[in-house]
Amino acid sequence: MQINSLSTSFVLTADIGGSHITAGICHLESYSILSQSITRVEVNSKGPAESILARWESAFEQVLQKNITASVSGLSIAMPGPFDYEKGISYIKRLDKYEALFGMDIKQHLADLLNIDPGVILFKNDAESTIAGEVLNGAGRNHGRVMGITLGTGFGSAFTKNAVTKDLNLGSDPYRDTIADDYLSTRWFLKRHLELTGVPLIGGVKELAALARGSEIARGIFSEFANNMSEFLSGPIARYHPEVLVICGNIAKAAEFFLPQLTKKLNATPIKLAQLGENAPLIGAAAMFNSRNTAGSSDSVTKL
Repeated sequence: MQINSLSTSFVLTADIGGSHITAGICHLESYSILSQSITRVEVNSKGPAESILARWESAFEQVLQKNITASVSGLSIAMPGPFDYEKGISYIKRLDKYEALFGMDIKQHLADLLNIDPGVILFKNDAESTIAGEVLNGAGRNHGRVMGITLGTGFGSAFTKNAVTKDLNLGSDPYRDTIADDYLSTRWFLKRHLELTGVPLIGGVKELAALARGSEIARGIFSEFANNMSEFLSGPIARYHPEVLVICGNIAKAAEFFLPQLTKKLNATPIKLAQLGENAPLIGAAAMFNSRNTAGSSDSVTKL
């Protein structure tokens, strides 16, 4: 299988995480990922650019070398910001990841690497991609107005209206003494647990969830998190009036410890947990090709 410029129903798609890349083949008609194509490769995001890009290339090659008969017509990438999504240039800096790629024309580099036209390489914000995927074939399906958040190493957000998903970047909004991202991400849990117990959480929120079954302190931290989230989200929800709030990300796996309280506090807004897992950003990013083909140009590609 190879990438070509002819229109097909399949796209090579990838999601760039803080410590890995996940790649696969998306079927654009069904908005599904071919299960046999999914490949995950660990990446040292603090390493040199050559090492990072080599790991990405390895993921792409593994997907393309698998026994899949269809050819793909392009490459889509769900990418964290700050990033110029149209030109494919990274501006990530002081985020403890991918700093070696700062200022690099990643689109052209990948085009040269894969020997393809840079015009068939499309980038989309990672949180935006995740919410778009859930709207297309997951928890947000059949809803016209969807607000989605991703809870993990960072706090991502996006809003869908009339099948168009836009990044909201709510994590950068002021909240209490800093910004929302500092209260609604993994590092808040780590900081809060250390403050209350003096013990570091080596296993992150997953470890805290395990502790919560027998620890009042751990359950209290999740309760405090629910209060923080409801307090912060009340403003955006009032502005955007979503039909449903979709919660994605690894922290959502511990939803049993904060979702009941959050649901009670946001009682006017239905809440759903994400259904697609790591497939969501792959689908959301790949869907840009359908948008572009429908419009007849790249002007319809969603940008940050």
